[in-house]
Amino acid sequence: MNKKIIIPVFSVLLLLGLWAFLGRDTSDQLDLFVNPTYGDFKVIVSTTGELQAKNSIQIRGPQGARDVQIWNMTIQSLVPEGTVVQQGDIVAEIDRSEIMTRLQNTQLDVQRAESQFEQAQLDSSLTLTQARDNLENLKFQLEERQIAVEQSVYESPAVQRQAQIELERTERQLAQEQQNYRTRVLQAQANLREIEATLTQEQNQLNRIMTVMNDFTIRAPENGMVVYARNWQGRKTTTGSTINAFDPIVAELPDFSAMESLTYINEVDIQKIRRGQTVDIGLDAIRDKKLTGIVTSVANIGEQRPNSHSKVFEVKIEINESDTTLRPAMTTSNDILVETIENALFVPLESVHAFDNEHYVFRRDGLQTVMQQIIMGATNDNDVVILEGLTESDQVLISMPPDTSGIQRFRLPDDVLDQYRDELVPDEDTQPEQEIEIVQRP
Repeated sequence: MNKKIIIPVFSVLLLLGLWAFLGRDTSDQLDLFVNPTYGDFKVIVSTTGELQAKNSIQIRGPQGARDVQIWNMTIQSLVPEGTVVQQGDIVAEIDRSEIMTRLQNTQLDVQRAESQFEQAQLDSSLTLTQARDNLENLKFQLEERQIAVEQSVYESPAVQRQAQIELERTERQLAQEQQNYRTRVLQAQANLREIEATLTQEQNQLNRIMTVMNDFTIRAPENGMVVYARNWQGRKTTTGSTINAFDPIVAELPDFSAMESLTYINEVDIQKIRRGQTVDIGLDAIRDKKLTGIVTSVANIGEQRPNSHSKVFEVKIEINESDTTLRPAMTTSNDILVETIENALFVPLESVHAFDNEHYVFRRDGLQTVMQQIIMGATNDNDVVILEGLTESDQVLISMPPDTSGIQRFRLPDDVLDQYRDELVPDEDTQPEQEIEIVQRP
């Protein structure tokens, strides 16, 4: 009686234990297996960007600052960003301390040049007056010599000769003084022209400084909304910022009817980006708004952006839609469609593992799990195309098994590998980060 009861109870408990063990293990594994997906595969490069107006009017500071040797200017005041202004409204004021110093120094230079000009005029007038007096005296002296010659006709030949010599000497002296007077006039005129030129130069410099100083009050060239400009480091130009005389942009008046997203692509993905590619655009500020765009510009030269360890290339994406809610500096998420592969077989990227410079997946083979070598194709952020090694009916383990000992490995035939020899070299940017270690069965 006891044996008849114990044996059935023991059998039931054993079956329950096996069912619990096998059932739990099976369910856990089923949750980790997926079938490859067959369909259109989209290769997408995702990046973040920032909205800006495609066309805008720049609000610039003083244009002639370089002409008055002012190279850097500090913004003393600036209207808040987003202010709607009318043409002629004051947008910003530039600190005038440096240009006021130059103005005062130039005013002193002008006064000094004016004094020198007046002094030169007085000196020339005095010098020429004296020269004219000497000429008049010589003329009188010449007349006296002529009278002496006329009177000497009654004297001895020696006295006559002496009177004639004195007359000739006076005539030569008068001619020399007349030539010297003409030279002094020319010298005085040249000296006055030189000083006058210096005075004119100083006066012109003073006028330029006054004109530039008037431009230190910056006004709106057109109607619009003020958007702060950014320097080469990407920082906004605000009150207290310094603008350069070579590019004195203070702010912009954007045209909201045509917007674009400015983004930067790393040097690895830039080879995939081409003008004319379509883009799906999202706004971080408005989650439910979806926009579309097209790549309009791809930079040929990379640059080192702040907080970036690699070179990036500037890419501009024009927004197709016109929306009044779009504002400059809004952050965008850009999904650039690089390529669409039709009738592709692909699996999740995390299901692919690298081993000995080859790619493998863990595939279900009956009741067992085996390693299957594959040939990878294009990838995106989530999936990878499988060119060889899997079929649509296969089941692939998403994550690597905790114990890889004794797992059988299946390699592709050599003739298949030869067809994809280039694809067998793992790319640093597409291969899985985790390299598995296979424990072979002894």
